[in-house]
Parts: sequence; structure tokens; C-alpha cells
Amino acid sequence: MNSEFHKNRTFQLTLGLITGIAFGIFLQKGGVTYYDVIIGQLLLTDFTVVKLMVTAILVGMPGVYLLIHLGHAKLHINIGSASTVVIGGIIFGAGFAVLGLCPGTVAGALGQGSLDAFFGIIGIMSGAGLFALLYPKIRENLLIYKKINYTTIPEMLGIKAVYLIVIVLILGAGFIYTLENLGL
Repeated sequence: MNSEFHKNRTFQLTLGLITGIAFGIFLQKGGVTYYDVIIGQLLLTDFTVVKLMVTAILVGMPGVYLLIHLGHAKLHINIGSASTVVIGGIIFGAGFAVLGLCPGTVAGALGQGSLDAFFGIIGIMSGAGLFALLYPKIRENLLIYKKINYTTIPEMLGIKAVYLIVIVLILGAGFIYTLENLGL
């Protein structure tokens, strides 16, 4: 792995800033920073969000594994647990239900001037601060309840990553093609 990039903090921060701005632009241009689009997805009348997410997976998954294969990236996996999935899902779902935006889209919505997104950002920052305060108390008991014994989906399925990538590319492209042909 090219350690020069990993040791260069300025490069890392600049790359993060550029990537974050690009991500926000893609979300905004994709239309998923609008409340009506998000609600349409939840009501199963507008599949813009799903199509954007599947497209991101179809580009990101092979891209990440290619970077790993070339030695330019390394996975840093945090082993999960049933408790972290359930608790995180409840918090995410509650925030999504109240605001109508998820953490990624709320940042994009704030960037385009949505006032309600400002309150979402305050909620996210407050929740992150609360979690940081509680973390030492919940780390050793609550967060490791029913620990997951695998780290990646290919490992869980017992297959090579390249096979999963091919399967996901075929299924994902077929899924998007079907949604487009159905006019969704």
C-alpha cells in the first residue's frame, strides 16, 4: 500500500473535502436532497433514491476492490453486533421519520439552503456528541452483544470478492433497467 498518501494529513484532508463536495453535488444533481423525492421513495412512488444508491454501489464496490487489489487502499473494518445494528437502525429510522432526510442527504439539503436541514445537522451533531459521552459506558457490554462473526459479505458467503462483484453488477444493472422500463 502506498503509505506516502496515508501519512500525508494535508493530502488526506484535501481529498476528504473534495470527495465530500463531489458527493454533495451528486446528491443534489441526482435530486435526492429534496423532501418530496425522499417521501416519494418511502411511499414507493418515486424510486430516484434507490436508483442512485444502486448506481453508487455498482460504481463504488468494484472501485474499492480495485483500489485494494492495486495496493492503494485497505479495508478498516469495525466488527458489528446485533445490538449496534438494532440501536443504529432505530436512531437512523427515527431521525429519518422526523426529518424526512438521511445523514447524507441532509448535508446536501443544507448546502442548497434548506432551513429544516440545519436542524437535522444540529440533531446529528448532538447525537454524535451524546454517543461520544456514553461510549466508554456502553462499549464493553451493550455494543458487543451478539457480535457478528464475519467482516465482509464475501467472507460471510464464503466466496471470492470478484464473484460477488460480478453478481452484484449483473443484478444491480438488471434492477435499474427494470425500474426504468416500469417508469419508476
